[in-house]
This record gives sequence, C-alpha cells and structure tokens, in this order.
Amino acid sequence: MKKISILSLITGLLIIIQFACSKSIIEHTENLPALNQTNIDMEAGSWKTVLLSRPDTFAVATPAATNTSGYIGELNEIKGLQQNLTEGQKAVVKYWSAGTVLRWNEIMRGLVAKHNLPPYQAEDGTYPIPNAANPFNYPQFPFSNPPYAARAYAYISAAQYDALVAAWHYKKIYNRAAPYKVDSTLKANLLVPQSNLPSYPSEDAVVAGVTAEMMKLLFPTEIAFIEQKAAEAEQARLMAGANVRSDIAAGEILGRSVAQVFIARAKTDGAGKAGGTAVDWSKFETDCIAKNETPWYTFESPKRPPMLPLYGKVKAFLFDSATCASLRPGPPPSTGSEEMKKETEEIYNYVKNPSREQIRIVHFWADGAGTSTPAGHWNAIAADDFLKKDYSEIRWARNLALLNMSLMDAAIVCWNTKYYYFNPRPSQMNPAIKTLTGIPNFPSYISGHSTFSGAAAEVLSHIVPERASDYNAMAQEASNSRMYGGIHHRSDCQAGLTVGKKIGAYAVAKAMADGAE
Repeated sequence: MKKISILSLITGLLIIIQFACSKSIIEHTENLPALNQTNIDMEAGSWKTVLLSRPDTFAVATPAATNTSGYIGELNEIKGLQQNLTEGQKAVVKYWSAGTVLRWNEIMRGLVAKHNLPPYQAEDGTYPIPNAANPFNYPQFPFSNPPYAARAYAYISAAQYDALVAAWHYKKIYNRAAPYKVDSTLKANLLVPQSNLPSYPSEDAVVAGVTAEMMKLLFPTEIAFIEQKAAEAEQARLMAGANVRSDIAAGEILGRSVAQVFIARAKTDGAGKAGGTAVDWSKFETDCIAKNETPWYTFESPKRPPMLPLYGKVKAFLFDSATCASLRPGPPPSTGSEEMKKETEEIYNYVKNPSREQIRIVHFWADGAGTSTPAGHWNAIAADDFLKKDYSEIRWARNLALLNMSLMDAAIVCWNTKYYYFNPRPSQMNPAIKTLTGIPNFPSYISGHSTFSGAAAEVLSHIVPERASDYNAMAQEASNSRMYGGIHHRSDCQAGLTVGKKIGAYAVAKAMADGAE
C-alpha cells in the first residue's frame, strides 16, 4: 500500500474545508429570472476588439429572407418543439435564459475548482507534472492553480467579447428580426423576454461556439461535457422561440472561427514554459543568496517544485513585457533587517490569538485548492453586481473581459515579482508561526491575493462606480486575510494592492477608449 504523508492528509483536509467555504460562490446564482436587457447596445459592432483586427474578419453569409419557404420551415421547427416541452426542457430554457455569458462564466468557475488540485508525489518522492499532450494521464491536465486560472478566465472572456462584437456587426447589417417578431403566434409560447435585437447570428450560439473551442485548449479532458453544454445552450434558444436554426448555425460557426485567433495567441504566449527547469529553480535561490538575503524554500516534503516560476514572462493582454518589468515594485525589507523582524512578529501575533472575525475573513478569502481561485472569487463578486444591471450579453462579455484581462496580467506581474526577489514567507522567518490555512508553494513578496484584489477593485470601481468603496473595502479585507492567516507579511500585502491597482488602471484606460462608454 502506498504511504501517505501527514502533510498529504492535512492538504486533503484543507481542500475539503476550502471547497466547502467556496461552494456558494459557484452555485448561488442557479435560480434566476431571464435576462431582460435594458439596452441592446445596437452599436456594439463598432466597439474596439481585443485581438480581432476588424469585426468582419470572418464572413457571415447573408441570411434567408423571413418570407422564404426555408425560413418558414425553421419557424415550424420551433412550433413543433414547443408543442411537447417537458418540465425538464423548460428548466433548461430557464437556466440559459438568465444570460449565456453569465452561465458560461459559472461553468468556467466550476471547472477551475474541479481541476484546482495539486498532484500527490510519486513513489520515488518526485511530483508528476500535468502534460497537455496526454491530458488524461495522472495528474490530469490542467492543474488550474491561480495563475493558470486567471489566464483561462482572461482568454475565454476576451474571446467571447471579440466574437460578440463581430456578431453585433453582422446583426446590424442583416437586421433579421427574431422569430417571435416574424410570427406573432410564437409569442403565446415565448419562454424568454422579447427584444428588438436582431437574431442573426445568434449571440448565444456565438458564445457557445467560441467557448467550446477555447475549452478544448484549456480543459481538454472536459471537451465532451463542454460540447454537451454548448448543444444544450443552443437547443434552449430554439425551444424558447428566440432563434431559428440558421441563426444558431451562423452564430456557432462565427464563434468557433474567432476562437482560433485566441488559440493561436495562447499557444505562443509563453505559458507552456512557465514551469521552468531545475536549473531555473536553483538560479533563483543562488541569485537571492548573492544579494545577502535569505531565499524562500518550500515547506512541502518531499520537496515540491515551485509553482510556475517563469509565469512572469507570459505575454500580457494590457501591456508589453517592458511595462510588466516597470510595474514590479521595489524590494521588500531585507530578511536580516529590524523591519522584517517587526513584520514577522506582527504576523506571529495575528496567528497566536486570532479573533473569530479574523478566522472568518481568512477562510472566506482562502480560495485555495478545490476552489475557483482568487480570480474566480472576483468573477463571482462581479457577476452578483452585473445581475442587477440588466446588461446586454455583449456588455456582460466586455465587462468580464476587462476584469479578467486585468487579473491575468496581475498574475504575470505578481509572479514576475515573486521570483525576482524570491522572498521567504513569515513561517520560514519564524517557525513558531502556524498558518490558519495552507502555505502556498511559491515565494512571499508580493501577495497574489492582494495583487488580484487591487486589480479587480480598480476595474469594477470603474464599471460600477457606486460600489467603488465596497470593492476597495473587499480588496483590503482580502489582503488583510493573508496576514491574519500567517501567509504574508504586511509589506507583501501593501505592495500587492498598490501594484494591482496600477494594473487595473490599464484595463480602465482600455475601457475608456473601446467605444462602449
């Protein structure tokens, strides 16, 4: 029988606890009313895209007129479907009617949580690495840790946005009315709110197509599940009477075509090399020692390789590599300084006698193994507030793209900083510090939670300005949680928040120039 270390058992318990604490974040929007857009953003086909050079990069064929026999046959298909809808089918329609961008974001958070599990060690004490070329081997690809997850959210959100800009471009050109506008008898069985938005190509099918294609790259073991959800989303539109089949077909083709542009970028952005080699890992340590500093080392036994030490070289969405380096903050207090001793003592005092409120904060923001990660947590916060706004699908996509590009770039700058300084965590500086949650397997300075949260608060404060003070308070609490839990020094957290806000400002500048405002 394979021996399981005490550390492995503790890790497993932490996974269970953290997943239980985060479960409501993933599932709390299951029962929602249908999306009732207050503004269909008819001019969104002219908004600036992320990667597409122009919205008509991919051609969409001219649709058939609504008085043709072919189109009338498509209307009859809807009528046939609606004659015998089961309660289960109506439930599917209701689920997707809440908003296709929202639902795919929730599905994405669920997949990240499912795959956010660090692999156990092999019999020889080494740790196997997920392999994209053989994703079903243990450990399955991916291990959706915080940097990987932030990148996945960003690529999917940005691809959805670009695909919808292209869809809106063609909607305005072709201006084909929704089925219920063409045939008034469909209104009696209409299962979604009416809209003046042209139905060709279908926005829901565009999002289903682009997301399914992106998932093939990001979560290759989940392709069957994702394709099933895409088909379900498209069928829901037919059953609802919101699209005819040719609307769906055109939308899906457009979405899958746009995805290829993002897939090509993802394959060359450097993420595949982010794990580095043993030579890289050793160099970080020796460079740190050469500066007369104490280097970080892993607390895991057997020794686990550091998490994605070269992720700081991944290509960002909002700025170039030179800007990334310029955003890296100055050094933390020297490991031998009085300031570092003072900061370490502060953390020891937090974990020695934590209050009930501090413990609550630690676990609420833990976002560790088995959760949707800090980026997913902020997506859930954003989704809660966007639901109150009745945004159009394209504005949902645009807002999430801005948020998630800032979160991906926050991870890049944060990881660049972590491995540049290779600074130890409080529990390494003082072994008497026992953390209230797991110890992440990467250097301390700067705090990832703080960087993610600073970026998210900056972007969301721009999108929903009346909530700015709440977002900043949440970001501060998320940052504080890492000190209360014994995971970070104060300088880690303060610098992280500052850097995160600077990164968020790049997304805000993009928002102010994209034509949506």
